[in-house]
Amino acid sequence: MHTIYQTTITRIGDFAREALSDQMLITFREGAPQDIQDYCFIHQHGQTEGELHRDAYMELADVRYPVTAVGDVAMQNLRELGHITLRFDGSDQAEFPGSVHVKGITPDDIPLGSILKFID
Repeated sequence: MHTIYQTTITRIGDFAREALSDQMLITFREGAPQDIQDYCFIHQHGQTEGELHRDAYMELADVRYPVTAVGDVAMQNLRELGHITLRFDGSDQAEFPGSVHVKGITPDDIPLGSILKFID
């Protein structure tokens, strides 16, 4: 398997876990404005190697999820800002241009230090 992107969660915003109850996880790279950080899982910004696509996989804290849809600007946002909105709803159409949808059970929590990666 080829790693498209890999990063480590280094900080969890005060309200970031609340999005998990809505089947959503929002990430941003370190250095984001404070008001944005409060709602995000903050991570070390990594390099992208290739493009994220449907039928790739996301791994988060050793759980693998199939990618079912990728919005038009999701990879650009990830490359430039480390920002991605993950939806755990298995939709085959991206809800928003920056959304990435995966199939699987939404984690109850994501521990600090968790590895997030996309592979194909």
